[in-house]
Amino acid sequence: MTDEAGPWLVVGLGNPGREYAGNRHNVGFMVADLLAGRVGAKFGRHKRAVAEAGEGRLGFGGPKLVLAKPLTYMNLSGAPVAALAQFYKVSPAQVIAVHDELDIEFGQVRVKCGGGEGGHNGLRSMSKSLGTKEYVRVRFGIGRPPGRQDPADYVLSDFGATERKELDFLVDRAADVVESVVVKGVEPTQNLYHGG
Repeated sequence: MTDEAGPWLVVGLGNPGREYAGNRHNVGFMVADLLAGRVGAKFGRHKRAVAEAGEGRLGFGGPKLVLAKPLTYMNLSGAPVAALAQFYKVSPAQVIAVHDELDIEFGQVRVKCGGGEGGHNGLRSMSKSLGTKEYVRVRFGIGRPPGRQDPADYVLSDFGATERKELDFLVDRAADVVESVVVKGVEPTQNLYHGG
């Protein structure tokens, strides 16, 4: 059992800098920004980690969330996440990584705990720094690149015009999934959101 009183650390994975803001790889930042608005968290530079972080509660008197956006590049995300987990005394079981996922079609959001990183450098860095893969992942489907486009180029490109029409709705859905994990747990959230 996790300590219900302890905070949840919700990490949006992405790359810092305006030139990356609309990239597929930065969807974790987009979800973190939306959640910050929902829970009244204000992002500021954290004193112990190379990250922006903000705190808020899910509903009146609800669970505490620490929202974070690492300010390292994606492949170095782990060190700031581990520093924040240590600072806030959050166990890996109460860490949620929100990230883009090539192996899931665009339009789908999935959640799982543990497992492989699927070649995702941000997750690989987190697993190494946390010393475990047993943290929650909210996986935002971006699908595979068209034709022969290199996946590395694809994730660092912006969402297409058709995708952008749905993007706000899907970022909203991913934020709902994060809230559901915190309030209900991983399995009930899978049952709720994996049907569609």
